[in-house]
Amino acid sequence: MTQSKTATIDDLARVAEHGKAELIDGAIVSMSPTGFLPNYVAGEIYASLRDYARRTRSGYAIGDNAGFIVDLPHRTSFSPDAAFYIGKSTGMRFLEGAPVFAVEVRSEHDYGRSAEREMAEKRADYFAAGTLVVWDVDILSDDIVRVYRAETPTTPTVYRRGEQAEAEPAVPGWSIAVDDLFPYYTSAE
Repeated sequence: MTQSKTATIDDLARVAEHGKAELIDGAIVSMSPTGFLPNYVAGEIYASLRDYARRTRSGYAIGDNAGFIVDLPHRTSFSPDAAFYIGKSTGMRFLEGAPVFAVEVRSEHDYGRSAEREMAEKRADYFAAGTLVVWDVDILSDDIVRVYRAETPTTPTVYRRGEQAEAEPAVPGWSIAVDDLFPYYTSAE
């Protein structure tokens, strides 16, 4: 759902009761909540990044729904599903600048031509804002983690089950087993 065409960062900060949103072309663009699997995957990536951040003290692991303020001609913010950030702490305010690593986990409605175009445009925006690596995580595909890099933005490295996915050069030495992105048990239905 899109709101006012003259929205500001302060307006974006006040949409907390409406959930996740980004500021694009001067409009607040709301994002729907995700289901179990996309949220689980984002959480596993965040937890692994958090362990890496604590061990290396080289940045901050950022979970879902954080706002990153950027200065692009048509985009003022991002809200990735997980991220790694090397900027300064901004306290209670949105983070300043793009994360070095952003994760976008596909939700139920992130499929089809329109969704593919929108995801490609968002990756281009991430790279224009300074992000080094963007993951497109698709748990319904055999190509589960597609790693896009700023220097080769249209040619992803693909990781499947049984492999370790990485985010070089954004998060040096970090990786996560693709198998770890899936629930370790399933409950009876």
